[in-house]
Amino acid sequence: MGGEGGSPAKPEGRGIPGRVEHLFEVVKNPKTGESYTNAEVARMSASGITEEEVEGIRTGKIADPSVGRIAALAAVFGVPPSYMLDRGTEPEILDEETLKALANKTADAILKESARLPEREKGIVLGIVRQFSDQLGAGER
Repeated sequence: MGGEGGSPAKPEGRGIPGRVEHLFEVVKNPKTGESYTNAEVARMSASGITEEEVEGIRTGKIADPSVGRIAALAAVFGVPPSYMLDRGTEPEILDEETLKALANKTADAILKESARLPEREKGIVLGIVRQFSDQLGAGER
């Protein structure tokens, strides 16, 4: 992982295999609470990727997976394919809450619409969302 005597490399900093492994660690099967297996991911991809290909990408044996394979993995985990393809950049560390939000169609639509806005308006949208969040939090107390 890291060099001898050094700190281990961040999983998401090791290219596609590290980013895929990070998704396996963070995204849990809601029925079992455990990480998905390669076989489960292959089944969930609806023939987009085989179990052997999932394993090969995770281990780095498939050094340059096709965009189709990456897209199939991304779809299973509910992340944009760019999460794994942005070479040379450190991705944001995605936690389970963020991944769930990315998979939510309404949250995704809000993100896409607000991304087109000028910075000032983005701040207004964020303020509105926070007001709703505060109201919901106060109502639950």
